[in-house]
Amino acid sequence: MKRSADWYFDFISPYSYLQFKHFHKLPNSLEIRLIPVLFAGLLNHWGHKGPAEIPAKRTEMYRYCHWYAKRLGISFRTPPAHPFNPLKVLRLAIALNSNHRTVEQIFDFIWSEGNDIHSQDGFNALLSCLKIKDIENLISSNTIKKALRDNTEQAIAAGVYGIPTFIIEN
Repeated sequence: MKRSADWYFDFISPYSYLQFKHFHKLPNSLEIRLIPVLFAGLLNHWGHKGPAEIPAKRTEMYRYCHWYAKRLGISFRTPPAHPFNPLKVLRLAIALNSNHRTVEQIFDFIWSEGNDIHSQDGFNALLSCLKIKDIENLISSNTIKKALRDNTEQAIAAGVYGIPTFIIEN
């Protein structure tokens, strides 16, 4: 029997990256819908800070993620700026239909390779890796912006307060 799950994530989250790298361990009968959301939108709605905004928690988060990735044999390099503004990469994922391959390439660029995503040059390097040109108009479109807002509002309505979050059959 085919089951479905919604997976809410933001590229800003190293925990989302690490969990994504485990998807190959999930049953083939589970169909996963990848849903990019703006973590900052969740934080604002629920009135709390993200782990990277609290200095002691940020340090511990990095230590844990490096330890966990090493333990599991997953490449992990912290990008040069974190937290970073994830809007462009979230919109990019939505514009490219949030498919597994695209999401993986973006995650790998940021968290496996530790590349810069906070500058225009870094974003352009990602686009070059993805072999994409002239995407600025698309990711700046009201349709894509609205899709990200809708995804975030959908997550909030479902009770999502952190990322990554799986929701399986409600």
